[in-house]
Amino acid sequence: MATEDFDTAPEPDGAGAPAPGTRRPGGRTARTRVSVLEAALAELVEHGYADTRIDRIADRAKVAATTVYRRWGTLENIVVDLADHLAVSITLGSGPTLEGDLRTVARAVVALYGNPAHRAWQCAMVSAAAASPKARRALSEVLAKRRESTAVAVTEAIARGEVPPGTDGHEVIRATVAPLYLRMYITAEPVGEAEADRAAAAAALAARAGLYVVGRAEDGTAR
Repeated sequence: MATEDFDTAPEPDGAGAPAPGTRRPGGRTARTRVSVLEAALAELVEHGYADTRIDRIADRAKVAATTVYRRWGTLENIVVDLADHLAVSITLGSGPTLEGDLRTVARAVVALYGNPAHRAWQCAMVSAAAASPKARRALSEVLAKRRESTAVAVTEAIARGEVPPGTDGHEVIRATVAPLYLRMYITAEPVGEAEADRAAAAAALAARAGLYVVGRAEDGTAR
């Protein structure tokens, strides 16, 4: 079996496996990283998180298992590193309405779920996050970046006078995607464009009504 090794720096005394992304490999090392991550993704698609094994990842990537253990240490760390490898940004047009932009976001979430590779990664992250604070933080960071890039739709809606000033863009995006994630990862119900459009419409309606204005009082009025 052909093997390649990663360039490694000495670990400080008592240190465990390095966190994914703390080393920035280049050249052959970068190619090996991609091979391992793509092999891990293939294993996740075929076997799911619970039955994915590092030795099979190494065999599929044609590297030594020691290489994988040295770079990542655990399957959890491999899955976390896949977040960067499979990073997806949702591009919004300058939509004329908030609902139109939220529909774009919601449909993109549904489309990503329909991609076996992305779905395998996301399911693995959710599974790992349930038991691992490190994986949970990593998943939160990935989702926070997506919210940050899509919350601009709310900023633009405020500028148009479509929603009240002070509307929290992150909360609006959460309200848009939460019903979809519930169907995908909790209830295992069908999810498609109809569900995406309905979630977008509901979130836009609530935003226009001022329900996501920062600092709302308990009686529903803005402070």
